[in-house]
Amino acid sequence: MEKGLISVDRFTESSQAYFLTHLHTDHTQGLTSKWERGPLFCSKLTAKLLPFKFPDFNLSLLRVVDLHIWHSFSLISQTTGSQITAHVMALDADHCPGGVMFLFRGGFGCLMYTGDFRWEADGVRAKDARSRLLDVLKNETVDILYLDNTYCNPSYDFPTREVAAQQVADIIASHPEHDIIIGIDTLGKEELLIHISRVLNIKIWVWPERLQTMHLLGLHDTFTTKTSLTRVRAVPRYSFSVETLEGLNTMRPTIGIMPSGLPWVLKPVKGDGNLFGSLLTSRYKKRQPSDKLDGNLGYSEWYHQNMFSVPYSDHPCFAEIQEFIELVHPTNIKGIVSSSSCYVDPLYYFGRLCGVNQPPKRFVYKHDERNGGDQKEVAASYFGNSPEAGRIKSRPVRVDYKRVNASRTSVSRRVRRGAKIVESDCSD
Repeated sequence: MEKGLISVDRFTESSQAYFLTHLHTDHTQGLTSKWERGPLFCSKLTAKLLPFKFPDFNLSLLRVVDLHIWHSFSLISQTTGSQITAHVMALDADHCPGGVMFLFRGGFGCLMYTGDFRWEADGVRAKDARSRLLDVLKNETVDILYLDNTYCNPSYDFPTREVAAQQVADIIASHPEHDIIIGIDTLGKEELLIHISRVLNIKIWVWPERLQTMHLLGLHDTFTTKTSLTRVRAVPRYSFSVETLEGLNTMRPTIGIMPSGLPWVLKPVKGDGNLFGSLLTSRYKKRQPSDKLDGNLGYSEWYHQNMFSVPYSDHPCFAEIQEFIELVHPTNIKGIVSSSSCYVDPLYYFGRLCGVNQPPKRFVYKHDERNGGDQKEVAASYFGNSPEAGRIKSRPVRVDYKRVNASRTSVSRRVRRGAKIVESDCSD
């Protein structure tokens, strides 16, 4: 594809058409209330929520893309000056309200951009979207799959959201005398909160702006801003920290719950500049069968004292990523987590599924931003000859949990999102 035609989740560069998969902040970088670079394609629900996030946005720029229907749009070739007709279909990403994938086709071939997604094997919405995608792929071959590779590592093996949601409910039920705080984003995790409310017959407190979002989503009965009506509060992820929890416990017994598929932080190991040693170390102790906690909880929770990290994720685990690639069977794959503290090229694990030679596993190490914040890409060494054969060569480093703010997990895993869909954007 020529440069300057299409951009997805990237709004700072010049293109003729812009596409927004969903409204999480890491996918809206460069988008502001005054943004007017060109037409903005998104789902119907995202179009409804966007003015709340970006007041005074020029709504005439919005182009609603209905699910599972091909839409045509025109572009102008900057090389020949001729008109190009392209087609796009939106598919339910089952990530957060309004979240979609985009499937493009035209003279440039067929490209698929997942954005953030999670298609669980037994998910009702995922089953429907999967069936519709299969119908399309009978006549199309995806040339490049731009993939949510947030958890593209075999170590990420977490349960379905239904199972994890029940784990959260069990933790709350087993602490009847405690207040509960749950860290969430400004959009997403609504189904988790609704499950808690239904199972425990309790309202959920949210902050005023979040309540407005809930009302826009048609959720009027489950949530409140009155603290006197409930002991369960959903708070902004950025305000969720061990220090905050310790402060709350000086006033009342309080349990903190962080729903995330990533109970890890990246710890670089000093050494030879040509070799980057790293490991993923837990912020919390993993619960063992011998540990005594009230309630019938599973052993996948991570905790430290009164703080739990439960593996509730709106991104696919490693096995689900593999199932999705086997479904799409693309010719090539590019991860959309293109610059983060721990980047894994999905071709390393899945190139064999699309006939691409397997490249060395790559990490992008971001130096201290106070000293320039430049990036350095280095290869990691392994024991054995394959990803399954061993682990990164490094010694474990324990992390001081008091210095880790739980809200930083999303920052460390995704510093930069989006893709400028051009030939030069391929990974090495």
